[in-house]
Amino acid sequence: MSKLVKADKSRYVWLYLPSKAAKERWQALADEAKTPLSTFCISIIEEKLAEDEGQKPRRAVIKELESLKGENKALREDLRQKEVVLQRYEAELRRYRAEPFQGAQFAGIRPYSRELVDILKARGHVGSYQILELLGIAPGEAEAIKAVWKQLEELEKFNLIKADGKGWRWIT
Repeated sequence: MSKLVKADKSRYVWLYLPSKAAKERWQALADEAKTPLSTFCISIIEEKLAEDEGQKPRRAVIKELESLKGENKALREDLRQKEVVLQRYEAELRRYRAEPFQGAQFAGIRPYSRELVDILKARGHVGSYQILELLGIAPGEAEAIKAVWKQLEELEKFNLIKADGKGWRWIT
């Protein structure tokens, strides 16, 4: 059983509205907000005081928040689309760079992947799967994997790297 708390009369404010219709209008608005009339009045007064003190009214903050949520959603979708396009361009670039290493009878100068050489130099020893991961090559990109493998074999022929059972080691 809950105990009733005796009301503190020093906190009361008596409000005399201009008409019974005005009181009924206020009561209908409070009912619509699903709050008691006194709480409704307090929230309206506090909002006006906050506005006068330079703070944004609650409704404006809520409206701005909804607008920012919508903008955030649109930007996330735009970013997702751009990431998909970027992945496609990167795959196309890998295919283009891999072409010289795919033909057995290639004549001319083959440009080695600077990124591959930098990875090997910086890390010293790198596992085969780790190389593919660092280069951003997916396991399903067979042509790109063959091209990287061919580059590694060519670098080994020039005694720049050495293959061991677990990966590749930069030796110069």
